[in-house]
Amino acid sequence: MRAWLVRGLWLGLFHGGVQTGASAVGVHSPDAASSTRYIAIGLVVVVGVLWGALDAWRQLDGRGMVWFAAALVAGPLAGVVGVAGRSWVDQTGLESLGPALTGGAAFTALLVMATAAVGMGVGNALPQPADSRRPDGSR
Repeated sequence: MRAWLVRGLWLGLFHGGVQTGASAVGVHSPDAASSTRYIAIGLVVVVGVLWGALDAWRQLDGRGMVWFAAALVAGPLAGVVGVAGRSWVDQTGLESLGPALTGGAAFTALLVMATAAVGMGVGNALPQPADSRRPDGSR
C-alpha cells in the first residue's frame, strides 16, 4: 500500500474514533466534555508529530507530499467516521455529515499537515541512523 494511503487511513480512523470517544464522554459526563475535547486533539497532535518525526528520521523519500496526500485522505475519512460513531453515541443525524465533510475535514487535514511538518522538523534535527550515513560521516 502507498505510504500516503496508510497514513491517511490510520489518522482518519484515529481522529474519527477520538471524536466518537470525546462525544461518549460528553454524553455520560457533561462536566468533563470540554477538557476531553482538548485531550482528544492532543492525542491526534502527538500521533502526527511522532509519525512525521519517524518519517524524517528514516529519511522517507518525498515525505512532504506523502503527508500532504495523507491529510487529504484523513480529513474526509475522519468526518465520516466521526459522524458514524457519534450516531451511535449521541444520536447525531445525517445532517451533521455536511459540516463534517467541509469544515471538519479541512480542520483535520490542516491538523495532520501541521503536526507532521513539526514532526518532520524534529526528525530532521535528530541524529540519523548509522547505516544512512556516508563513509565520510556526512548525510
